[in-house]
Amino acid sequence: MKIQAKASKNFQQKTDCLVVALKPLKKISSQCAELNAATGGAIARLQDSGQFGAARGELVNLMVPQGVAAKQIVLLGVGDAKSLDTESVRDILNAVARKLKVLKVNEATFDLSALNAKSNIETVSRHLTEALGDTEYQYIKAPKSAHSIKANKEFKVTLWCQDRKALSDAKKAANIGSAISNGKTLAKNLANMPGNVCTPTYLASQAKKLGKSHGLKVKVLNEKDMSELGMGSLLSVSKGSREPAKLIVMEYKGAKNSKDAPHALVGKGLTFDAGGISLKPAGKMDEMKYDMCGAASVFGAILAAAEMQLPINVVAIIPSSENLPDGIANKPGDVVTSMSGQTIEILNTDAEGRLILCDALTYTKRFKPETVIDIATLTGAVIVALGHQTAGVMGNDQGVIDDLIAAGDTSLDHAWQLPIKETYKKQLKSDYADLANIGTPGAGTITAACFLSYFTEDFRWAHLDIAGTAWGGASGKRASGRAVPILTQYLMDRCK
Repeated sequence: MKIQAKASKNFQQKTDCLVVALKPLKKISSQCAELNAATGGAIARLQDSGQFGAARGELVNLMVPQGVAAKQIVLLGVGDAKSLDTESVRDILNAVARKLKVLKVNEATFDLSALNAKSNIETVSRHLTEALGDTEYQYIKAPKSAHSIKANKEFKVTLWCQDRKALSDAKKAANIGSAISNGKTLAKNLANMPGNVCTPTYLASQAKKLGKSHGLKVKVLNEKDMSELGMGSLLSVSKGSREPAKLIVMEYKGAKNSKDAPHALVGKGLTFDAGGISLKPAGKMDEMKYDMCGAASVFGAILAAAEMQLPINVVAIIPSSENLPDGIANKPGDVVTSMSGQTIEILNTDAEGRLILCDALTYTKRFKPETVIDIATLTGAVIVALGHQTAGVMGNDQGVIDDLIAAGDTSLDHAWQLPIKETYKKQLKSDYADLANIGTPGAGTITAACFLSYFTEDFRWAHLDIAGTAWGGASGKRASGRAVPILTQYLMDRCK
């Protein structure tokens, strides 16, 4: 997406579509007298005939209008509320983006001063860019190469601003929106790929590619490397697959002091999860290619951080494997030893995400991180609790949790806190190991986080369960790109 802003209006500027936001007034055309005159009073006639009242989210388009250079005009109603919250602004902009997609335009000019007045130009500019990115996204079903995604045709956006300060604010916000949108696109592409293409090896290759394009330091540990480190928990998951596991490390160093403690993002990268010996039901098993959406969101967030050149250090750690049934796969009742030295009784092989994350979290300690966030499609229970709208967040540091929730509110990628208490940890008691990989029935999301808490005692940590938000719901049978916005916003906030 190509974005530019201009501190002047020019109705003779050539564009596929001119979008004009308007308030509901007794005489709507008075807000845009020049445009109304140029179109021969078309806006006034629409109001007089009752076809446009500028209600919130109302859209009307004029095809091939005379008197202006735009091929068509879309009138956008912003409603009569004195102010709009960010959610309402995003809803309006989502509606505009969907309209432009229906009109099949690749270029649009926006006069959103009426909407800016009810919110602010930074919010409008950022979320317009994100809304257009989400709407224009398209996964190419059959690319010529199975290892590439065809880029969509570049969408060109021009924002009209009232003065130079507004121009500067709009540009900065659009750059943020563009970086987050690009991060979401990368996350969606990786997640939407079939499991026979997006394997742990493929994820590792994409990390190296990202490292070359954005100056990241990339290291990929193979199974021999992990075995030497004692990652018995992670490697136990990949035993049933012919695809070798990988531990992917990407470092972004944007701080003035490259030795500043980094913020660590640890993303679950199960590129396909059949459940292992505890086999999942056949229905919707194809969607288990999305079990690496935690890893995908980490890819997207570190890309966004690099594009914005955030003055911060970030380390991304992605444990990646498949979870399939086989003669040497994990069996219920097996006991494995994690990198931390703690033993784990595997009561259910379908609770494998925590088995690969626990070793990755132990490995993260060597970076002496300022904070650690792990992101995972970890439990179906979080969908029961919070639906597809909100991620679950838990951790051992209330400050990190509060910062994540605040980042979710700002980015509209919301999270809600669930408790971690000793009463829940008791559910993980095992007679044969230090702990079991699942708890007794109930509170599945919480007990999964409790399990991870045993491997995070040496740093400030929070866990995001995105099983409900990463795909499904309003996104349908496709990836949503979450949690790229909340993670990126969290990193942005740390820069302050």
